[in-house]
Amino acid sequence: MNPHDYRRNLPHLLPPGETVFVTFRLADSLPDGVLEQLREEYQHQEPNEEASYVRQKRYFGKFDALLDHTASGPMWLREAAIGQLVAKALHFFNGRAYSLICYCVMPNHVHLVATIAEAGVPMLRALQSIKAYTARRANKHLNRTGQFWHRESYDHVVRNVPEMQHIIVYTLENPVRAGLTDAWQQWPYSYWIG
Repeated sequence: MNPHDYRRNLPHLLPPGETVFVTFRLADSLPDGVLEQLREEYQHQEPNEEASYVRQKRYFGKFDALLDHTASGPMWLREAAIGQLVAKALHFFNGRAYSLICYCVMPNHVHLVATIAEAGVPMLRALQSIKAYTARRANKHLNRTGQFWHRESYDHVVRNVPEMQHIIVYTLENPVRAGLTDAWQQWPYSYWIG
């Protein structure tokens, strides 16, 4: 298997040298019925290349809005110790697997924008390591066992500078859109290389 791409429910491409937008979430953060409905909507749209890009963006937008406004599911990342744990783990691989551009740790999911290193730890391995390490530590802190992170992440290769600017704003403004803070700079689990 190529260490830069893999497939679960969605294809995942993590090519060295590219800038990517990655989102991963807590296990059980969205009800299965809601996810199934989103998948059905996604699969019943036009399959040409440009339509596929628009379709993927629309799917992600609905998915992310649900994460931001769900009243059910775990919200463990809002706890200071766990939010800081995840933020620190994202910084650990900065310069090893990727160059951090920005991130936002929300109560039930994480947005990460980074440029994948040409050499070093493959991005897929870094993400697996971040999720495994933080899951062990967070479960211990919460005095629980079981699946912490949802197994699949959403990732998207950034196409150009205008899209990059849009994604950075989208990532940083996530806690503002979700009504958690008035300004992204006030959110304790955000970072931007700026």
